[in-house]
Amino acid sequence: MLLKCLYTFCFKMNLQFTMLLALCLITLPTGAEETNVNPGINKYYHDAEFQRWVSVFERPGREVYDKRHTIVSALALKPGMTVADIGAGTGFYTHLFATKVGASGKVYAVDISENFIENILRTAKKQGLNNIEGIVNNPKSINLTPDSIDLAFICDTYHHFEYPQTMLTSIHQSLRPGGRLVIIDFRKQAGLSTGWVMSHVRANEETVIKEVEKAGFRLTSQSDLLHRNYFLSFIKSGN
Repeated sequence: MLLKCLYTFCFKMNLQFTMLLALCLITLPTGAEETNVNPGINKYYHDAEFQRWVSVFERPGREVYDKRHTIVSALALKPGMTVADIGAGTGFYTHLFATKVGASGKVYAVDISENFIENILRTAKKQGLNNIEGIVNNPKSINLTPDSIDLAFICDTYHHFEYPQTMLTSIHQSLRPGGRLVIIDFRKQAGLSTGWVMSHVRANEETVIKEVEKAGFRLTSQSDLLHRNYFLSFIKSGN
């Protein structure tokens, strides 16, 4: 009788342990959440003063501003395309894109700063550009629907991604099959780059390529169009 009671007790305890283990496995996360690689880097933009940043982003001597028309031409945009300007800032690329894709196309101005987006739309209206939609995103998503864009354009913004792999996943999902991703950002090279770039920019070109390829993109070209910035083109691969 004593042996029977011990067997029953052990059986019940083992069953409870098995059930508890199964519950834990069900509730465990499927993947670890990405760690913020640069906390606070975007704090200046959340309540950004638009005119102040116009004088910073749209000043002569800034390579990506001086060569903006050359850069847009290199993208070979066609009427009817849908483009996302990610980290749109003051919107000077957004407006150029809107003209290129025409009334049958669309441009999403994506930025974490609501003030930037409001002013991009205001200035677009003055220019008679009606094919621009503003998106206030967050550090982990560009807040666009799957398969909704042909080109994702990121200019001097990739180094501001606090969660690069999570953001790249969001971009990958939003691109249509065969869609393109273009990243322009500061070259981080000792002897070439300024002290500000060396301390401010997280990753060099080689590291960025590895991160983007890891997210399901294939590098298609590395243009030498720019001097202080690199110009990378990728195509969406996989599902």
